[in-house]
Amino acid sequence: MLFVTACSNLRALNYDIKTEDTHKSRAIAGKIIPAIATTTALVTGLICLELYKLVGTPNKELTIEAYKSAFCNLAIPFMTLSEPQPPAKTETVVNGAKFTWSPWDCIDVNIGNVTLGEFITWYSDKYNVEISMVSYGVAMLFSSFGNKEKLKARMAMKMSDAVQDVSKTILPDNQLFLVLEVMGDDKDTDEEVDMPYVKFRFK
Repeated sequence: MLFVTACSNLRALNYDIKTEDTHKSRAIAGKIIPAIATTTALVTGLICLELYKLVGTPNKELTIEAYKSAFCNLAIPFMTLSEPQPPAKTETVVNGAKFTWSPWDCIDVNIGNVTLGEFITWYSDKYNVEISMVSYGVAMLFSSFGNKEKLKARMAMKMSDAVQDVSKTILPDNQLFLVLEVMGDDKDTDEEVDMPYVKFRFK
């Protein structure tokens, strides 16, 4: 139950759902035993089979063909396995070179809890992009058309403070990362650069 509680609370944090203690989790789990004993058990087993491939080959890079997608219907019963499809890829030009990425990719930024202005300068210099917008969820941290006075004050704030100020929320003590969307144009061509999301570590 400690493991189930930890996993369910991790999911709850991802989706902004209220977390629960072990006692409450035990009561919730007790009501779904029939599901756990059937479909959930089947799905969990299939997921673990795929997990073995990752854990069992830590120093090898497996191709996508090594994994399997499963389609199940317990009412018939029917189950079949197939090769998963790779994610769609986006191709853009960054610093004059071709850059290809998929929804599985992100830009890891670990430069400390710098100010919003310092982050924009760092990103702009590294990727040769004139940034027009930086957002955190629905909260707009920076936009080139925003109120100049508010932007000036915000640019001096630490990233975590800027997020809390704009989103009107308090970041949990155990949150380490901010997921940011950055939009901008190439400084040389003025073409919009389509980039993956930014995983910004502020702790």
